[in-house]
Amino acid sequence: MSVQTGTKRKEGGLGETVRVVIHALIIALLIRTFLFQPFNIPSGSMIPTLLVGDYLFVSKYSYGYTHYSLPFSPPIFTGRVVGQPVGRGDVVVFRLPKDDSIDYIKRVIGLPGDRIQMIDGVLNINGQAVKRERVDDFVNDDDGAVQRVKRYRETLPNGVTYTTLDLTDNGFYDNTQVYTVPPGHYFMMGDNRDNSTDSRVLSAVGFVPYENIIGRAQIIFFSIRDGAHAWEVWRWPWTVRWNRLFTLVR
Repeated sequence: MSVQTGTKRKEGGLGETVRVVIHALIIALLIRTFLFQPFNIPSGSMIPTLLVGDYLFVSKYSYGYTHYSLPFSPPIFTGRVVGQPVGRGDVVVFRLPKDDSIDYIKRVIGLPGDRIQMIDGVLNINGQAVKRERVDDFVNDDDGAVQRVKRYRETLPNGVTYTTLDLTDNGFYDNTQVYTVPPGHYFMMGDNRDNSTDSRVLSAVGFVPYENIIGRAQIIFFSIRDGAHAWEVWRWPWTVRWNRLFTLVR
């Protein structure tokens, strides 16, 4: 009798474990689909705002949902559900229009109908130069060699401020044509202006449809130095950027 009871308990314990795992997976899927999705930063196009090795949460609910919000992005509907306006200056993750299997992260610079142009490295929106002031240099020593880069603070017409880098004087995209943002599209730029493939490169990125925007970058929950690996836990005391953990993306 006691053996039979023990067997039932084991069967009940296994069944309960399976149910807990399934429920946990469903909850994780719902959170990822409707609330927050984790992303990591593999390139330096958004330095100094985001560094290579940053891990962040992107809010899926900020602008509503498209089919890109769903796992594997099945094209079961078009447009946005519960759509909300995208703010100028927001840092967003979007699907690349030229290849919607690729995620990009950039800053929203131009709204539908805006005219965007770079003149001598200065951002112009609708014919007006954006306020730009020199601040302290950005110092990067991730690879062991100290590199100092000129840094500027920009203030957009709506008051949003952030810093950008100027790696090269008279860079390739420091002077551009006038880009007129089509209806239902946005103009994206990286904060590392001379090292960013963004909407200035029409053949690679161009204007980003509203539907392609996945969400807004909200918080950095982990950050590890460029060249290090997150799974190397024994190196964390030296490789984790502790001062960046749980900082808001602005």
